[in-house]
Amino acid sequence: MSRHFWTMFLCLAFPFSVARAQWDVQFSDYTALKSFYNPAVSGTDGLLNVVGTYSLQMLGYSGAPRTMFFAADCPIYFLNPRHGAGVCFMNDQIGMFSTTKIGVQYAYNIKLGKKTRLAVGVQGALLSEIADASGLDLLDENDPAFPASKMTGSRIDMGAGVYFYHPKYFVGLSGQHLLAPTIELGERNEVSIARVYYLMGGCNIKLKNTLFSLVPSFLVQTDLQSWREDVQCKVYMDYDGKKLYAGVGYSPTISTTFMVGGVFHGISAGYSYQLYTSGIGSLNGSHEIVVGYQTDLDLFKKGRNKHKSVRWL
Repeated sequence: MSRHFWTMFLCLAFPFSVARAQWDVQFSDYTALKSFYNPAVSGTDGLLNVVGTYSLQMLGYSGAPRTMFFAADCPIYFLNPRHGAGVCFMNDQIGMFSTTKIGVQYAYNIKLGKKTRLAVGVQGALLSEIADASGLDLLDENDPAFPASKMTGSRIDMGAGVYFYHPKYFVGLSGQHLLAPTIELGERNEVSIARVYYLMGGCNIKLKNTLFSLVPSFLVQTDLQSWREDVQCKVYMDYDGKKLYAGVGYSPTISTTFMVGGVFHGISAGYSYQLYTSGIGSLNGSHEIVVGYQTDLDLFKKGRNKHKSVRWL
């Protein structure tokens, strides 16, 4: 599932009108970016959540992927049970292709217990695609396999998910690109995007009589033709309301990931490096920075600001 392979595939397949690929970005620190995968997380923790990431993937290759993602979500305190809403923006550049996604999310929360909730969420998004070969170094500038001018196209897309959570554990199932959109580029070319499904879960294990806690998690993703499985574990040290963490992740036959970061007064920052264990080599890995902010919005809740957020599991 190397995205570099798909970059080459898209360029080579362009003259044949249709390119089909496993489309979504492979973020390393996926638990910090849950709303990217599942719209049902929007507003579920009762906090305003703002998060952004920038990912440089497979460095050393010409046209390597570069991705920027931003999301914000919060609860909406009206009626009962609690409702949540969010927005997201993504720009993903791979070779001659640039994809932009702008989405809005809504989640409906069902209270199952004092601290347990089940959320159902949907996402509507606008996908825009640009193909521009002007930056490529071609042996033949008149090569008909590549467009002579910039081509653009757009389509509406949908996502949906369910999310079960408790302060000590969570699990979510979601699907993206449920409309399987086909984006037309010019008169003869188009890009078809396959449906992708995600299963994510994790828990928070406090180590007795210590400042440390373990936060293991997993992510399984598939387009029903290929699969990718990721597992990771972070070790948090919580001292006087400030948290530091280090972690490691593993994707069988694909990569090993190393992570460090911290949370201070609602502001979080983290860095991860994904080292590929096969194919492109260990020195051509992916760098990722994630920055986030959280604050309580429920002005009527007793004991507010005394909370534990499952978003950082």
